[in-house]
Amino acid sequence: MLEDVADLLACPLCAGSLTLDGVLRCPSGHSFDVARQGYASLLRGDAHTGTADTAAMVTARAAFLDAGHYAPLAAVLTELCEGTILDAGAGTGHYLAAAMAAADRGLALDISKFAMRRAARAHPRVGAAVADLWADLPVRSGAVDVVINVFAPRNGPEYHRVLRPGGRLVVVTPRPGHLADLIGPLGLLSVDARKDSRVAGALGDAFTLSGERDLTVPLELTSAEAATLAGMTPSAHHVPADVLAARTAELGPVIEAEASFRVALYARA
Repeated sequence: MLEDVADLLACPLCAGSLTLDGVLRCPSGHSFDVARQGYASLLRGDAHTGTADTAAMVTARAAFLDAGHYAPLAAVLTELCEGTILDAGAGTGHYLAAAMAAADRGLALDISKFAMRRAARAHPRVGAAVADLWADLPVRSGAVDVVINVFAPRNGPEYHRVLRPGGRLVVVTPRPGHLADLIGPLGLLSVDARKDSRVAGALGDAFTLSGERDLTVPLELTSAEAATLAGMTPSAHHVPADVLAARTAELGPVIEAEASFRVALYARA
């Protein structure tokens, strides 16, 4: 619930502390409404929302993740979480909700209002707010113990600022072989071969790599599940849903693929 994490929040306009009394309000008088679904929008007026997940993408993501296809990844993230968690680029809040088994409370941030509608209801100890991860985060300095970042923008300076001293950052990125069997036939976007170096560049000197592991998850999908998987990815911005459905149907009744992740643990420098 938003009231459980309101003390973590900061005004996106002046960085003042926010208090919740029907609306979120800072000492300077800036106020932000809470939607009936339980999330707040803390976007600045100049935010660029064109890359936000659409309602259809969020629905696809919820269906695929809730079916348990990526449960091994959720289990690994839970092992690495404790205390107060910020999920930067939380999507539906699926991974953050899983992490609550080992954590105290969680804050979900994402630029998609459709995602935050779901994240706000993902777990009783999770609160959600719409925010631009590329901008200054609406989070107080040193407020969280762990930042998790799954297939989402990496704002190294801001993640460093909001983490307490000794805090940790967990970054999940796709490995080069991620969904390789689906990329060609479905026309999906391929994984950047320079992904690891780009992550290191985004984090700069703010973090030190303290551990990493590769995780491969075998998938056995129906054509409908494969279309749902494709529909939750950035490729959905480029390939229409009916085209994805037709292409997956051509692959047969059972489609085998592998999801391949890199889970990297960083210590706050």
